[in-house]
Amino acid sequence: MVEMNCYGRRLRRTGPEQLNSRNDLVSPPQHSRVNGWSLPLHTFQIVALLFYTYLAIVGFGIYIPLLPHGWKYAAYAVIGVLFAHHLVAHLVAITIDPADQNVLAKKNYSSPMPVFDRGKQKHVIQNQHCYLCEVDVGPKAKHCSACNKCIADFDHHCKWLNNCVGGRNYWFFFNAVASAVLGVFLLILVILYVFIQYFVNPAELRTAPQFERVIENNTWLAFLPVAPAETTAAGILAIAVITVLLGMASLLLLGHLLIFHLYLLGKKLSTFEYMTEQRRTQNTRDPESDVEITENTSVRMDPLQVGSCSPPASRNPSSFWCL
Repeated sequence: MVEMNCYGRRLRRTGPEQLNSRNDLVSPPQHSRVNGWSLPLHTFQIVALLFYTYLAIVGFGIYIPLLPHGWKYAAYAVIGVLFAHHLVAHLVAITIDPADQNVLAKKNYSSPMPVFDRGKQKHVIQNQHCYLCEVDVGPKAKHCSACNKCIADFDHHCKWLNNCVGGRNYWFFFNAVASAVLGVFLLILVILYVFIQYFVNPAELRTAPQFERVIENNTWLAFLPVAPAETTAAGILAIAVITVLLGMASLLLLGHLLIFHLYLLGKKLSTFEYMTEQRRTQNTRDPESDVEITENTSVRMDPLQVGSCSPPASRNPSSFWCL
């Protein structure tokens, strides 16, 4: 891998998107976004919160209560802590404003963003000054086109949070991913145990006192012990299959993302630095590609300079979750 300085002056320059000539104007969204709760909410963000709610209801309402007495309370404690930790970290990562300190100091989110004039400046950020935010920024800051502001220690823009991940909220993002992986993994084990035990010895799953009144029939109970609701064995098994399939799919993607960020932490790189380095390596191997990118900088923003993590999935393991 080619050694490089990701924060060299040339690479810190950001050009505008979709220009037809050198004198065209690029008008960003009227206002910068404050955090992940700024409207419009992203579909991925809503899906993530709904999926978390589904797993919590199914796990704590149906399957954990069916565990044998000793394992039941251990599962409540361990999985409960992981789910609570994930929810807090996830919400904090959404809520924190990851903007550069000088952008925060201006507090002008209610004011429209200035229009970038290609005829006056060639780059959005040049010599650590952002011509859109109109402030000096840190050496690792990037101007995110989605949030329309400069992000301190920029890592990537995550659609699942509907927010940028930077220095101010990276560890909350990382904790949300790690706790999600562990929580989903343990919940899948619980559901698989219930599923298998039903065919081996279903009596082991019917030890709750509420089952005494339905011991003579094939009725099963959900949402024990607070609000027992009668259901069927077929319903319990069908939901188990659906939940395990969904859980394994999310575990595959989340696990991939967690391993990728563990790799980045080991290398002391951000997602943006990794992308930049990978593209530089590719261009070194393919000089014609580098020439093509250089020639096209007048009509579009170079992918290396975009404030988001959306390269081809084969190059960026986190592209499934943070685009």
